[in-house]
Amino acid sequence: MPSRVWVVRAGSRGEHEQYNIENDRTTIGWAEVGDIGPYRSKDAIQQMLAPLYPGAPDRRLANYASQLWAFRDRIQVGDLVIMPSKDRRGYIWFGRAVGPYTFDASSPEPERRKFIPVDWAKDPMPRSSFGEDLLRSLGAIQTVFAPTRNNAVRRLETIAAGQPDLHTGGGAPKETLSLTAVPTAPAEQDEEVTDPDPVPTLEVIEDRVQAHVMAEFKEHDLTWLVSEILESHEFVCQVSPPGPDGGVDILAGKGPLGMDAPIVVVEVKSEAGPVDVKVVRGLHSARERHNADQALLVAWGGVNKSAKREISTDSKFRVWDGATLMAELFYAYEDLPPETKRRIPLTQAWVLDEDAIS
Repeated sequence: MPSRVWVVRAGSRGEHEQYNIENDRTTIGWAEVGDIGPYRSKDAIQQMLAPLYPGAPDRRLANYASQLWAFRDRIQVGDLVIMPSKDRRGYIWFGRAVGPYTFDASSPEPERRKFIPVDWAKDPMPRSSFGEDLLRSLGAIQTVFAPTRNNAVRRLETIAAGQPDLHTGGGAPKETLSLTAVPTAPAEQDEEVTDPDPVPTLEVIEDRVQAHVMAEFKEHDLTWLVSEILESHEFVCQVSPPGPDGGVDILAGKGPLGMDAPIVVVEVKSEAGPVDVKVVRGLHSARERHNADQALLVAWGGVNKSAKREISTDSKFRVWDGATLMAELFYAYEDLPPETKRRIPLTQAWVLDEDAIS
């Protein structure tokens, strides 16, 4: 098992994420900095940076140099590379470095010229598969860093192998990842890139709320929470009792009796990992049996690729993954029953979006 795991972000807005996935790369940005391959030490990179950032404090230059040096020298073949997704909120990409640092002078985008070849998994992992403390360790806003706090290396490798993070009680299907670990030497410690302090970004705050809701609302309790959110949208909900439900946890409709269109069949899955195509097909069948207009699948971990393909051809089928469910919860919060708000005690506050200013 590799002893190194690296977070490499794809731009403050995720602008390089899709490019990285499609081209089997992880890129680092810093367009004003050319090829760092010829530099043989972090100090040499820092000296190169000084004229590019006139007036920048030494601490900042040292931090930039540490990240660039880590990308240039310390990320090795076999290391696990993690890219938090901006395109798909609530998900994190896993990959394995398969080659050394490379500079592509022919690239028309200067921010994409410095790269490391990466074998990305075919699907990203839902953030619901990670324990709250692990997500907090991944919450630093640096472009490149090595998480080790909270036994991060072992736990992230466990998730990459398709096993559940023991701190969530959830899991991820083994088909999601097939990344074979390659032994490497112990990581050099550098305070600039090892466990930088996390900051309370919007993403970190949402992770904290989601972890609480996942712990508080398990199985049938989550079904009741979804029904209360739907009722805030003026649906009348009929909730199935615990146990076998024939593919329908909630039957929702409009009008005073809940019998007016649209009639929606809802299936709720509380496990952390993505659900497969069998669940989707079961909900398709349930919609036909109930002569419903629409179908809604609520799943913390979303759906896997085969399930997504099945859904893509059906305009009357929707999925709420963990990120969407949180957005719906925040929207409906003031209209939820007092007992539910007691179990999810939220306080509204304005928070500076660190990602937007980084």
